[in-house]
Amino acid sequence: MRTFHLPLPDDLHEALRREATADHRPATEVARDALAGWLQARQRERMAKEIHQFALELAGTELDLDPELEQAGVEHLVARDAR
Repeated sequence: MRTFHLPLPDDLHEALRREATADHRPATEVARDALAGWLQARQRERMAKEIHQFALELAGTELDLDPELEQAGVEHLVARDAR
């Protein structure tokens, strides 16, 4: 494991300390989990944007979804949500 020095503003440091105390965990562990969660969220956001852009660029081309396959997918999701 590598170490990383990260100066924090007083208010953020205090909030981190309070959260760590409330969870009975070391502040470094709470900070590490928060940072990991933020990085995962950023990766999901980036992937969603890339998929959206890909779909926009290929809409109406031969690589677009087959209309029958798309309809089957919609019907499946509607039926699943109805259950």
